[in-house]
Formats: sequence, C-alpha cells, structure tokens
Amino acid sequence: MSSISISEYAQRRQQLMQSMTPNSIAILPAAAVSTRNSSVEYPYRQDSDFFYLSGFAEPEAVLVLIPNREQGEFVVFCRERNPERELWEGLRAGQAGVMADYQADDAFAISELDEILPKLMDGRERVYYSIGNHPEFDQQMFTWLKTIRSQARAGAQPPTELAMLDPLLHEARLHKSPAEIATMQQAADISCRAHIRAMQAAQQGLFEYHLEAELDYEFRKGGARLPAYSSIVASGKNACILHYTENNAPLHNGDLVLIDAGCEIDCYASDITRTFPVSGRFSPEQKAIYNIVLQANLEAMNYISPQHCWNDAHDATVRVITAGLLELGLLQGELEELIATDAYRPFYMHRAGHWLGLDVHDVGEYKINGTWRKLAVGMTMTVEPGIYIAVDNLTVPEQWRGIGVRIEDDVVVTENGCRVLTNAVPKTIDEIEALMAAAQQPGA
Repeated sequence: MSSISISEYAQRRQQLMQSMTPNSIAILPAAAVSTRNSSVEYPYRQDSDFFYLSGFAEPEAVLVLIPNREQGEFVVFCRERNPERELWEGLRAGQAGVMADYQADDAFAISELDEILPKLMDGRERVYYSIGNHPEFDQQMFTWLKTIRSQARAGAQPPTELAMLDPLLHEARLHKSPAEIATMQQAADISCRAHIRAMQAAQQGLFEYHLEAELDYEFRKGGARLPAYSSIVASGKNACILHYTENNAPLHNGDLVLIDAGCEIDCYASDITRTFPVSGRFSPEQKAIYNIVLQANLEAMNYISPQHCWNDAHDATVRVITAGLLELGLLQGELEELIATDAYRPFYMHRAGHWLGLDVHDVGEYKINGTWRKLAVGMTMTVEPGIYIAVDNLTVPEQWRGIGVRIEDDVVVTENGCRVLTNAVPKTIDEIEALMAAAQQPGA
C-alpha cells in the first residue's frame, strides 16, 4: 500500500472525473511486465498515471472511470486470486481485495476485459485514453471500438470521440499535495544520506562502481526498493558526459567525481547531483568552476516562487555562468552579447531543471499558449546548473579541460518562495572538504 491515503486517491479520481465531459469514460492500463532477458523480468514498477489514481501496484490491470455510473464510477480489472501462482509470484489483491483495500466500486477479472469493457464503453460519447503510451493496449482499444461499431444495428452506440487523457491528468499531477511532498522529502532524505556515504567512501584505488554500491546500499537501507533512474557516477573526464552510466572507471586523486543519483519512495522520485574531489581537496581550477556553478544554483532559488515563471530560474543560471566564464577568460566578449548568442552553450548545454514527481522528469507543461508558465504553490522541480569542459575542448587552456561540475537540488514552490528538499547533503567547498577530511581520519 502507498503512503498516500486512500481518501486522497479518491479525491484525485473525483477531480479528474469532474474535468471530463458529460457521458464520457476514462481508461488506463497498468504498466506491462518487461522482460530483461530470457525468463528474467525487470523489477515491476507501476505506470505513474495508473498509480496516481489508485495506489494499486499490481500488473495486468485496467482502471476505468465512468462519471455518474449508477453501479459505481471506479471500476478495476485485475488478476484473480490464485494460490498456486501466488506461491511463486506473491500475493494478489483479487477482485475482493481491490474493492476492500482500494475502494473500487466494481471489480472484474482481467480475463473478462474483452467481454465487459466494450459494454462499459457502449453509449459513452467520449473515451479518454493516452494513445501511444501502451502500443499493445492501443490495438486492443481499437478492436473494442470496432466491436461496438459492428453492433450498431443491434442498438449499440459507439463512442464518437477518442480524446487524450494526458492534458487533464498531467495538469493535476503537476500540483503536489502535502502528502506527496512529505513522500518526496522522505525520498530526498534517503538520497542525501546516500550521497554523503559516497563522499565519505571515495578514495584513490576504488572504482566508480564502488561508489554506486554505497548509494544502492543506503537506498535499500532507507526502504527504497529502486533508484529513481540509472545512477551516474562519473569521475574525471566522464563528468563531462551528461548521461554517463558505465560507472566502471578507476578513481584518481586530482579528479572530481560527479554523482547524479536519487531513489524513489512509493514511486515518488528524488534527483540529486553533487560533485566532489577524489582526494578530498579541490584544485584551484576546480574551485573556480565549482564556485560559479554553486553561485548559479543559489541564485536560481531566488527566482522560484509564485511571482516567477518557469524560465526565470534558468535565465538566472545562464547569467551567472556566462559572467563566471567571462571572468575566468574562458569566454571573451560582452556579457549581454554572449548571453544573446548562446556562447555559453559549449560549456552549459542543458536546462537548469525539470518537473519532479512520480516521474523523475515529471509530467506537466512548461509553457501555456506559447508563454513560460507561472509557478504555483506545490510545484516541485530540480535546480541543476552545470559547467562541462570536455578534454578535447581546444578553445580553453589545458588546465581547465576535463572538469565537469553539476550541483542539483530538489525544490518545492511555497507561498513565499521555495523550500529545498535536499539541503541535508553538503554543497559548499568548505562543507565537502570538511566532511571528506573527517571520513579519512583514522578510526572514522
């Protein structure tokens, strides 16, 4: 069961149904089981939209919402109880369980889907469904629609419109409740401890995967079954590869390590990046780059509030980073012109953040009618400026090459600004060096 209350899931379903047109139906399939190789499956993780509306984590299920249906608006198709299969695969809720524990008004066996779902669709003018997210289910949906149309002479009334569910549901998901934020704080706290553990463990002679193992240990120790995404443990020049995941290179004194990693709790993600020296001490060049990125990270926080738009924080980081590179002589020219011409892009090639929630790159529009949207209380996002100077960047002096720095925090918009969920892990140079020095003391 999820840490979100059953009543909150019910409120979410009611909110969605109230935004649907009259005489409509919404259909959401569970995530499919994914095969890793041969008979080995990936750990199962529920579809985020399905989980948002139900908290139900089992595969082979379909959620149906039918506003004003006399027999009940919330219908679930799921696996039947099966003692033999449960002996091998674990307990199932079954139809009685999904009604008792998840407040479904009606529940049917998933084996009855082809027979019963077309009947539920019959007479409904509009079907809300996320086309393209589940290709196999798409084909089933078209088959059911064809079945209803074939029975028109017998009095069946096929739906006349198929509408995307995403705009309605994803706008709701963008605004987090107090319970959601509390869950995300829990995930952030575990991830902060994991980053601290990795910093304390780092030393020459280890490999990147040793630090990844420290992260995984702290995730599982804290109760997180899975990372929210593939952890990035990138040392030296690897830190300049934005989505590096090989995590198999040796650690060397004199190099930085960039770790981008976070766990998820009840499907809610955390997403943290910290950069630190293998030796525990930054070089002068590393300090210079790091302080620019840190200043950009902190400056961005001043532009996250209900008085600001989504892009304001990014623009703030661009200004700080461009000015910093200009001061170091890594860019030449006038500040405003360098910003206008995107001269910083070879060093800072990504956005300053993204929405965060049930997906690490969470749903929600960044623009409304072509304009950057205004931030609102309860929106959660990352703040992650960075500077990356590739080893083959011959436009800069050699001592700067191979330095990659990113500093990423998770924040939630509040009435008066924002609250950082990830402050528990150090990010100033003094804090990082002190933490690592203490870990290297005999008996530490």
